[in-house]
Amino acid sequence: MLTRRALLAAGAVTAGVLGMPQLLSRGVADAYVPTRRTVQPTAPFLRPMPVAPVLEPVSTRDGTDVYRIPIRNTSAEILQGIQTPLLGFAGQFAGPTIRARTGRPTQLTVTNEIDVPVNVHLHGGRTPADSDGHPMDVILPGKSRLYTYPNQQQGTTLWYHDHNMDTEAEHVYRGLAGAYIIEDPCEEYLGLPRGDYDVPIMLRDIQFDANGDLVVFDDVRKRTTILANGVSRPYFPVAARKYRFRLINTANDRTFQLSLSAGQLTQIGTDGGLLPAPVQVRTLELSSAERADVVIDFSRFPVGTKIELSDPVAGTILRFDVTRRVLFDFSRVPDKLRELPPMPRATVERDVNLSFDFSQLPSGGPVLGEINGKPYDDNRIDFTIKRGTTEIWTITSTDPPGVRHTFHMHLVQFRVLDRNGKPPLQSDAGLKDTVYLTAGETVRVQATFVPYTGRYLYHCHFLEHAMDGMMAQMNIVP
Repeated sequence: MLTRRALLAAGAVTAGVLGMPQLLSRGVADAYVPTRRTVQPTAPFLRPMPVAPVLEPVSTRDGTDVYRIPIRNTSAEILQGIQTPLLGFAGQFAGPTIRARTGRPTQLTVTNEIDVPVNVHLHGGRTPADSDGHPMDVILPGKSRLYTYPNQQQGTTLWYHDHNMDTEAEHVYRGLAGAYIIEDPCEEYLGLPRGDYDVPIMLRDIQFDANGDLVVFDDVRKRTTILANGVSRPYFPVAARKYRFRLINTANDRTFQLSLSAGQLTQIGTDGGLLPAPVQVRTLELSSAERADVVIDFSRFPVGTKIELSDPVAGTILRFDVTRRVLFDFSRVPDKLRELPPMPRATVERDVNLSFDFSQLPSGGPVLGEINGKPYDDNRIDFTIKRGTTEIWTITSTDPPGVRHTFHMHLVQFRVLDRNGKPPLQSDAGLKDTVYLTAGETVRVQATFVPYTGRYLYHCHFLEHAMDGMMAQMNIVP
């Protein structure tokens, strides 16, 4: 399998620096000459948006839910009439949803049924280091690995994905991602929409060549096919009542600006769980790996109404079709949701600079991603942090205009203190584990490093950037 790092080493990269909205890379698909068929554009709203099935535990032992899931080669009909080869948890392009419960541990055994190493990271999970999916803790072909997730955190929307060294970007792009929802008994009294009216939606983009085959490494701006739960521009039938939608941006490198053609989005949660109070938003920004929980109330719309969820660049992503009325809707969105925990006093401050080294580019050499001037080295610990310490990190994108980053910290949820010295944006609100930065931006975040010790990552979550070297390691010590 040809990795992006192999392409970089071969000098097969062209990168825009000034004025370029993305880094560009060239893969083998660029030279692929169509010979079999001519792909027709997929018409919108021909297919319903599927809802990924909830994975059932194979057993329950001593209050722990036990799951098994294989990683398999699979295919899906994304373009009409064409089966595209992909990867999938349990053979599903949008992996099955795991619904855990606060305080109730999960044990997940993952078996690798493909021919290259993989692993699994629970994004946003507070997990022991040996279950965090460090990129060197791989599952070899034909082998299995047990992950333990204590779920000692408040209710929230997480997601799981491959985090293997060198191939993470390609594997996630090919489909190795799924939703992981922690349900919290403390939130049940709020009366938010539940059951069939609580729907995870995984958003992403993808690129095809003229034959309908997947293009992996190319200009990310060419990933113009947008998917909702693995389907391009689907419709979703809804009743005239309130729904909770858990939006997860699983794209390798894309930021959505989401809005409705009618009605409004009521944001109730972010990466780390519920906000203190609901917020009405006309446009919701969601960068790679970020999550947002929203409620949409369809009760004021007559049957037959069609409402589009759109992005100004991607166009219409999904259409909600109001197909029936309901006699009763006992769900609600209360004025108060969940108070954020108090922030302890910070005793350590650190600087984290995200940048690319373009110095070798004129001679055809690789473009390296760096944190604080260094590309990732598995043998190097960048920060040593005492468990229980509260720290403030000043995260800066030092790249030229047009190059963006999104920063993710493992183990902990953080609070955004300010952005460019000004109050945080609405997209920064609540508990976060991922934050978006444009060129030259600075964001200060505060986190308390509990409860586990061991080696964890922090990195850019534009996955091609991370695989280019924009990762670093922290060691949490007793």
